[in-house]
Amino acid sequence: MHSANAVKPSVFDRIIDSIEWTAAMFVGLVAANIFISVLLRKFFSTSIPDAYDFGRLMLGILIFWGIAATSYRGSHITVDLVWSLSSPRLKRFIDVFATLVLLFVVTVQTIMLFDKVRGTYNDNVLTYDLNLPTWPFFAIAWMGDVCAVLLIAIRTWRLIFQPEKLQETTEHDGE
Repeated sequence: MHSANAVKPSVFDRIIDSIEWTAAMFVGLVAANIFISVLLRKFFSTSIPDAYDFGRLMLGILIFWGIAATSYRGSHITVDLVWSLSSPRLKRFIDVFATLVLLFVVTVQTIMLFDKVRGTYNDNVLTYDLNLPTWPFFAIAWMGDVCAVLLIAIRTWRLIFQPEKLQETTEHDGE
């Protein structure tokens, strides 16, 4: 239930929520593909054509959209020994530096993944059973990487100029 004084989510917050929901949707699709494939094989001695190809391609999509979903929240695996022993000012410096490094690495990864999308398209790589082109799967994975760059850029901006926005997000997530 929202009060009359509730703050309207910013454009950044709506983008973040949309990307996280998209990542969650891909988790559901991968799980459904596996579940249906196992059911059909076990009880009906049949399978979905290209289920293996769809599974591995959707898993790739899931990984890149998962990177996007965890990049903003900072909920990925971290080692915080030095950070936890640091002063608040040094903690903020470490956070900004680490996020800038992450932004650089994921940006380079995104550029390289686009090269893979283009190569898959140009080589006309197809699935085994149905001979469907695989480049759209690579393109959707690439879009997840683009979203990761966007979210890391938003996180960097907020770390530098709006650190209270990240604290609100972390406190809200812990509820």
